[in-house]
Amino acid sequence: MTRRKVVVAGAGAAVAVGAGGALAAGAFAGEKKPARKAAAKPATGGAKATASAGSSEACYLLTSETTEGPYYIDADKIRRDITEDKEGIPLTLALKVIDSETCKPVANAAVDIWHCDALGLYSGYESLSSGGGGAPSGAPTDAPTGTPTDVPTAAPTGEPPSGGGGGGGHEEPTDDKRYLRGTWKTDRQGRVTFKTVFPGWYRGRTVHIHTKVHVDGKWTDAGYEGGHACHTGQFFFDEASVIAASAVAPYSTSTTERTTLTEDTIYDRSGTQGGLLQLKYDKKRIARGVVGSITMAVEPDATHDGTDDGVQPGASASSE
Repeated sequence: MTRRKVVVAGAGAAVAVGAGGALAAGAFAGEKKPARKAAAKPATGGAKATASAGSSEACYLLTSETTEGPYYIDADKIRRDITEDKEGIPLTLALKVIDSETCKPVANAAVDIWHCDALGLYSGYESLSSGGGGAPSGAPTDAPTGTPTDVPTAAPTGEPPSGGGGGGGHEEPTDDKRYLRGTWKTDRQGRVTFKTVFPGWYRGRTVHIHTKVHVDGKWTDAGYEGGHACHTGQFFFDEASVIAASAVAPYSTSTTERTTLTEDTIYDRSGTQGGLLQLKYDKKRIARGVVGSITMAVEPDATHDGTDDGVQPGASASSE
């Protein structure tokens, strides 16, 4: 997949991580400083028996591919702090990319992440995504009276709308906002760390973060260009963390019914292999911050752009 040339947005990408656990300490002290190494966990279902020479980290099962979804914007912001001014529980996302066959780190890859805000809205698509902030102002309050007498006689035609973050195809952006989106380069250990907020939820989907891994491109002073996407996936959160977060404002103001992890049509229930994050936080004070970590095992020579493969069993054309 050819990626258009992108421009680095600003010079202040380096930020300091606040609350969120020891794993995040110092991760944003300088742009060239790698994140601290987290203990590796094999994917649910067992890791491969082989391991690279001199490495104690077992090779992971290939990380699940998923659909891209309709709200991807190609490498629009080259940055690690994607929070902007969005409210929410601080989230430090510590990622590692490895070759699934050799278990060697994949360095200099471009990793994209994007997700909705605490109330279910995606930047660039606020008019299409269905947030959970309640009914719009001025909405009618009187319930209709009477019973409809006409019954439809024909089946509906055409594809269902893609509102709510579903849809089988890409949608063009409807606004110029870019909060909670960013791209950054993996270091020599295949690591990259992002600062963001805990995502909210919207109709039909569990809490999740989208990701892409691009390789074989070129990093320049202007950004990243060329190459192809070797992985398109999503990260997921266990139910305990989501329930805890839902009690904290602004998540607690959402009126949207939440889809649980087991109800989601995209998560394949394979644990780490399927994108389930390892989370660290104070269970009594989640508002102080969360650290999420995961290793993605990818096929660098393959192309997985998420537009025509990876839709999990049970997902329909109108669901991510």
